[in-house]
Amino acid sequence: MNEQAILDAAKRTIVLEAGAIDRLRELLTADFAKAVELLFDCKGRLVISGVGKSAIIAQKMVATFNSTGTPAVYMHAADAIHGDLGMIQSSDVVMVISKSGNSPEIKALVPLVKSFGNPLIALVGNLQSYLAQQSDLVLDATVSAEACPNNLAPTTSTTAQLVLGDALAVCLMELRGFSGEDFARFHPGGQLGKKLYLKVSDLYTQNERPKVSPQANLRETIVSISGSRLGMTVVIDENDHILGVITDGDLRRMLEKSESLDGIQAKDIMTLAPKTIEPGALATEALNVLRIFDITQLVVASGQQYLGVLHLHDLVREGLL
Repeated sequence: MNEQAILDAAKRTIVLEAGAIDRLRELLTADFAKAVELLFDCKGRLVISGVGKSAIIAQKMVATFNSTGTPAVYMHAADAIHGDLGMIQSSDVVMVISKSGNSPEIKALVPLVKSFGNPLIALVGNLQSYLAQQSDLVLDATVSAEACPNNLAPTTSTTAQLVLGDALAVCLMELRGFSGEDFARFHPGGQLGKKLYLKVSDLYTQNERPKVSPQANLRETIVSISGSRLGMTVVIDENDHILGVITDGDLRRMLEKSESLDGIQAKDIMTLAPKTIEPGALATEALNVLRIFDITQLVVASGQQYLGVLHLHDLVREGLL
């Protein structure tokens, strides 16, 4: 199999699965909306079950639902009939995922769930199946063919299941008004968590707080800039209000233009109206400002009150860039 044949096979797979996903729009019925409403009103959890590849999809769905505000647990269909049925509580909703809807494990599980009296949602690829006929609500995940060249290995069918699960989760997020702040509460770790909760106030306090008065001479200004290792200093008045900033770039430009350095003060060099950010802003907001204006430092301020300096390196160190 040469390189072009490999690429052609990959493209066929993508086109086939993309087409199956697109056709899911036509398979949505009132049962989908009723399922969303049922889960929104549920006082317990969503218990998701399946067998084989569908069980793997069920586990991914559980992770998505839990992270987006819908409590969910996974129950393997085979293990369910050997004791795991005990995890189902009276207030739970059960969803069973299956392509055929006729697997022996599914046929054994469904009547037991129904005997408990829990609402049963089928996410199934065969509307004539046992699972579909026995469920309260049916989500149609029918596909015309698997991407597998033998039309056997679950490929397109599991993709369709996954997409319908995501659609349920997104609809529930919108119903709940699930915000970025809510998402951050469930994702406190790693780079994603940092992007959602890390604030400017968590970073800038680790840095020096360079400052000079408007009347500071050139030597004092240079010492302030070099001493902080931030590449800049802030010019403030007697009340710590920000008047301007002086960067090492400002110094270089001044030296290129000035024939004499005598009598030069900070107020003669400073850049007025520097870019500032509030300490309560997210670190990602600060990163956006730095990118937009192509700068490496931001003055942290409350109104015009000087608090400190945030440097691009602070964001790099936290893995935000």
